Amino acid sequence: MAWQGLAAEFLQVPAVTRAYTAACVLTTAAVQLELLSPFQLYFNPHLVFQKFQVWRLVTNFLFFGHLGFSFFFNMLFVFRYCRMLEEGSFRGRKADFVFMFLFGGVLMTLLGLLGSLFFLGQALMAMLVYVWSRRSPQVRVNFFGLLTFQAPFLPWALLGFSLLLGNSILVDLLGIAVGHIYYFLEDVFPNQPGGKRLLLTPGFLKLLLDGPVEDPNYLPLPEEQPGPHLPPLQ
Repeated sequence: MAWQGLAAEFLQVPAVTRAYTAACVLTTAAVQLELLSPFQLYFNPHLVFQKFQVWRLVTNFLFFGHLGFSFFFNMLFVFRYCRMLEEGSFRGRKADFVFMFLFGGVLMTLLGLLGSLFFLGQALMAMLVYVWSRRSPQVRVNFFGLLTFQAPFLPWALLGFSLLLGNSILVDLLGIAVGHIYYFLEDVFPNQPGGKRLLLTPGFLKLLLDGPVEDPNYLPLPEEQPGPHLPPLQ
């Protein structure tokens, strides 16, 4: 019964958050069970473009390391802030949310080539946190009961936490940078004099994920409108 309740609760999670979190957990479980090796997952341009191992373009975003504190820490933030974005500013805009993932993933991959980064899941997590924090500037965040601050400081607190743990902050900085580029192009530049939206979600994604757009000029027939219906006059 407990598993049924957990499964029912998980199914209440928005689709994109559910799919990405499940993919990360299953990938880590496969590595832990030695069904896969990290060497089959990491990003390697030579293997991608010369050996056509194109899955590496995706799998490097799904592996957060072996089971341990770092994995659970990252999964907590991925699940929490991915869900808050999908249920908040991207509510009813699944295609736009997926397009943000695609935009961020492509840009991180290109920039990651310069820094020889092999796994970019943590950078994607930092991007999600950054975009949420900039769109929720008045929210106060309690950081593990130690600090309380405004949401825009959260990405930098995470970066400092990585530094304290002795981890490289290059991946975090990459995620923050890509998150800022997305936020600027999507939220800042269109509101400037002469600005416009440059990140336009492809129509096929909207059709696939959001369904057909309703015509705002459509007037439903009386029998299609909610409420009691009177019989026609004789």
